[in-house]
Amino acid sequence: MKREDSLRCIKGIGEKTEKLFQKLGIYTVGDLLEAYPRDYDCCEPPVKLDQLRPDTKAAIQVMLPHSAEAKGYRNKSVVTLSLSDGDARLTVTWFNMPFLRSTLKRGSVFVFRGRVVRKGGRLVMEQPEIFTPAAYEERLHALQPIYALTAGLPNKTVVRTVQEVLKGRTLEPEFMPDDIRERYGLAEYNYAVSQVHFPTDREHLLAARRRLIFDEFLFFILALQQLKETQEVQKNSYPMKEVWKTEEVMENLPYRLTGAQMRVWTEIERDLKGSTLSARLVQGDVGSGKTILAFLAMIMAAENGYQSALMVPTEVLAKQHFESLQKLLEEHDLRSYAPVLLAGSTRAKEKREIYEKIAAGEAKMIIGTHALIQEKVEYQSLALVITDEQHRFGVRQRITLSDKGKQPNVLVMSATPIPRTLAIILYGDLDISVVDELPAKRLPIKNCVVDTSYRPNAYRFMEREIAAGHQVYVICPMVEESEGMEAENVTDYTQKLREVFPPSITVEALHGQMKPAQKNEIMERFAANEIQVLVSTTVVEVGVNVPNATVMMVENAERFGLAQLHQLRGRVGRGDAQSYCIFMQGSGAKETSRRLEILNKSNDGFFIASEDLKLRGPGDLFGVRQSGLMEFAIADIYRDAPLLKQASDAARELLELDPDLSLPQNQKLKERLDTYSRRRLEDLGL
Repeated sequence: MKREDSLRCIKGIGEKTEKLFQKLGIYTVGDLLEAYPRDYDCCEPPVKLDQLRPDTKAAIQVMLPHSAEAKGYRNKSVVTLSLSDGDARLTVTWFNMPFLRSTLKRGSVFVFRGRVVRKGGRLVMEQPEIFTPAAYEERLHALQPIYALTAGLPNKTVVRTVQEVLKGRTLEPEFMPDDIRERYGLAEYNYAVSQVHFPTDREHLLAARRRLIFDEFLFFILALQQLKETQEVQKNSYPMKEVWKTEEVMENLPYRLTGAQMRVWTEIERDLKGSTLSARLVQGDVGSGKTILAFLAMIMAAENGYQSALMVPTEVLAKQHFESLQKLLEEHDLRSYAPVLLAGSTRAKEKREIYEKIAAGEAKMIIGTHALIQEKVEYQSLALVITDEQHRFGVRQRITLSDKGKQPNVLVMSATPIPRTLAIILYGDLDISVVDELPAKRLPIKNCVVDTSYRPNAYRFMEREIAAGHQVYVICPMVEESEGMEAENVTDYTQKLREVFPPSITVEALHGQMKPAQKNEIMERFAANEIQVLVSTTVVEVGVNVPNATVMMVENAERFGLAQLHQLRGRVGRGDAQSYCIFMQGSGAKETSRRLEILNKSNDGFFIASEDLKLRGPGDLFGVRQSGLMEFAIADIYRDAPLLKQASDAARELLELDPDLSLPQNQKLKERLDTYSRRRLEDLGL
């Protein structure tokens, strides 16, 4: 089997299973090999009944004091065992497995392994795996892979399929130059792929992950360098002059710009006046006031007779920015700039009219989503391109938007807190500004880290906030229940809250699997307070501004990276009312508590990101990956920051000696990089 072969060449994969894999973006043998486990299950020695704790996974070894009982109700069968050891008691249950009754006989010895929960004051182990003591001994301390799944595709099917591929694949020639491998202590590639799926032990797994993470960062940086080569320093085709109108707008705002805003505005203004094209990243915490800086830059461009475009991730946010800009222009008698809103849902007739206005130069300010980079849009004098939450778009889409006219100036806004050292590597083609000061009127968000026993109190608190006219976000890590992953999911949680809260409180779900029109409708209804509780995945991380929302509760907070939790927290605290964030811990692990305590103590995203880096490291195998930000297959810029820096050094060394990677020792690396550039950059949103 070769990397490019389809899944159908794998033993046991038919059309139905192939389609399930395709739902996960897995089409070829190579895709499957790069669908790395998202976690590993490690079998620990059995414990006594009195050592069991709720909301944990554990194993117990018992001699059955009696045979299992089987009952049936509502077309379901339930097999139960009641176990006791002194004062400690445990009920073990299996659903729809009546055959176990003939297996679980009095006097037999088994190891049961599963998740322990508390129900009605009793400890219950539901649907545990069953082992003979000898079979469990073989699995003891072994790391079993757990993969990302979809409905109908169980983990054991993925495990079996990956085993088939590893057994029958053609080994690949090593592509990493020997001197790079030696200098950075990198394992051989085929070994790394095999060990990352089925590690011999933790040490082998760490070595495998180190190699694959290094590869991913190195290819990313080299591919970025290739893109940058097409973006050489160019003359600014739209030189601008300072204008009084921006000063007037700043003077007449209902608030004073902070010192940080003024400093960054000076940098933006200097860029736009320069003789060479500018590309600047403006980083600033949620609520630090980046949007007004974008509007001022658009006003400066319009006053100089040029067009500007602001692209954002969602239609709802595009509409909110459009309305805010319209209001600002009306208040300062600048209606003639005729801003337009261009989104996917804009009707065909209206789109044609907008296209005409843009092409004629009548529309000086254009706000929209990805619709801004469609081929039908032609600009007359696009001098400035602004992208909001740039990591959702990436370099290639910036360039596509830039190609709509002569090369425009680029301004990138991001609320994602990335320490400066990492930002320089990831955004090497951009100058970096930081808005590191919040407006004085902003009330700091009150935070608390609690365990699941606090839930009833949290629900009562939410109800009081809703009664006061406010709204609530609840974040869950999953869309629906998933085999092998014990965590709250949006689908079931929405139903649960509908039963908890009175009918007068509207609870709705939002997640990334919904169609765009459905997501927009939900977000618009939430923005209009037609929905009081929004149960969502991290899809709300960017994309809507609801000043009326005052409570954010994150279930299974330990499953999110700190920087992402901080981003989510930024959905509240946008109005004048006091806001609150409740981080619900599904796991009581000390390390988890230590991480979440950083959020409890600080609302400063850059401090949180840097503290997170201190807690992480190359050995932090099970640390939470930061999803949403430059989604790599296995690497994470926070957890794996030291490797990112090493890969950056290696890329620099390679390109200094061999700019186009044409030397014989770099040929295989060049071939692999070309494949990566075609496939992975699109996956990363680049």
